[in-house]
Amino acid sequence: MKDSRKAEEIAANRVQMVSRLLAEGLDAGQARQIRAEICTQTGLSERSIRRYLARYRQEGFQGLKPRPKVYQRPDAIAESLLEQAILLRREVPTRSISQIIQLLEWEGLAKPGQIKRSTLQEKLSERGYSSRHMRIYATTGVAARRFQRRHRNDLWQSDIKFGPYIPNGPGAKKQQVYLVAFIDDATRFVLHSEFYPTLDQSIVEDCFRQAVHKYGAPDAVYFDNGKQFRTRWMARTCSKLGTRLLYAKPYAAASKGKIERFNRTVDSFLAEVSLGKVESLDALNRKFAVWLSECYQNKPHSALSTEEHAVTPETAYRSDAKAPRFIEPETLASAFLHAETRKVDKSGCISFMGQKYQVGLPFLGCMVEVVYDKADVSQVTIEVEGHEPWSAHPLVIGEKTGPRPSLPEHMGTRPTESSRLLEAAEKQHAQRQKKQERAISYTSQWEGGEEDV
Repeated sequence: MKDSRKAEEIAANRVQMVSRLLAEGLDAGQARQIRAEICTQTGLSERSIRRYLARYRQEGFQGLKPRPKVYQRPDAIAESLLEQAILLRREVPTRSISQIIQLLEWEGLAKPGQIKRSTLQEKLSERGYSSRHMRIYATTGVAARRFQRRHRNDLWQSDIKFGPYIPNGPGAKKQQVYLVAFIDDATRFVLHSEFYPTLDQSIVEDCFRQAVHKYGAPDAVYFDNGKQFRTRWMARTCSKLGTRLLYAKPYAAASKGKIERFNRTVDSFLAEVSLGKVESLDALNRKFAVWLSECYQNKPHSALSTEEHAVTPETAYRSDAKAPRFIEPETLASAFLHAETRKVDKSGCISFMGQKYQVGLPFLGCMVEVVYDKADVSQVTIEVEGHEPWSAHPLVIGEKTGPRPSLPEHMGTRPTESSRLLEAAEKQHAQRQKKQERAISYTSQWEGGEEDV
């Protein structure tokens, strides 16, 4: 199932790559410009971008998984030839693949048509000399510019803020809590924000889930590079929702200025709540919800207001002309599930979350994908490539052993009148005897001996 997981990750990356071309209202000129930018960033051809886009529109997420290869292509480029191609790329990093091939042919190092463009591009990428790799070292950093999306749900930003220490139950030691917030880029409206008792990816997942349930799916989300955000779950979920996943460059906090500014605003709430005594996490979240509504959501925001009109984040969000994009319940439920890989043991079961689940004897030794909801593992979904997904429940071990399954009819022995092994052995033995007779002959030796006598 390693190949299946890799195919899903590749499809998720391709969804994020072409997501900008799925925006509503794009004219031909804008689409052409976006395709050119994607080609420059990824090193792919425009034909490939068009093919990915067509597959996604026809087949959705599954259409962007790589097609299985019927055969494995042998290495078509000799090592010495590849070293020359690397040298040409190093001499002038901006040289294209086509120019490198042309130079190798002109210098007589390669025959015309011997090197395929896609093969050379793949080999250079494996060695770290692709055009994308070379741009990383050539690109210089520039100051971040202010930006603001046009409509609500065009882009969401999120971050985690360290909160106060509160009691963990009556008489228990205090522990620190953490605030997760999702804010709309265009309207500064907070879609969901809540304090959590742990600092792991589950708090981001829960906050994102609640925001999507209430306000629909965003076109894009923007995170920093924290391990709570850069997860396989987030990539899978955003791809299922049709949401583009963006990450800020390292040490570029200014690019997430809106959520950073909101976190500084929350400092005023923390200063107020510290004056009293908070008994529990629920009490802290109740106070925060009231403060968020009265002191932020419904308070005029300087970035939204003008001299004539005072506009609050909630007013800006509610009055936006763009309709929210709500997802079908079945798709939404599937998007927020988790997936892990397990190997089926000799009894046809898998071990998952400390329990055994019956998968089936036909899948002995196979790797299967376990799709599940963290809140309820009483039932999981098993996915195997080439088979329809099915549900599995925890294995119940009874007082008596179960009967050994009978041999399937298609696997049973076939009646026969003779042994094919013995017949083949006789033929092989006859051939060996014949070869030995031809190789050794004592006729001439015996005739010569009689003459001497």
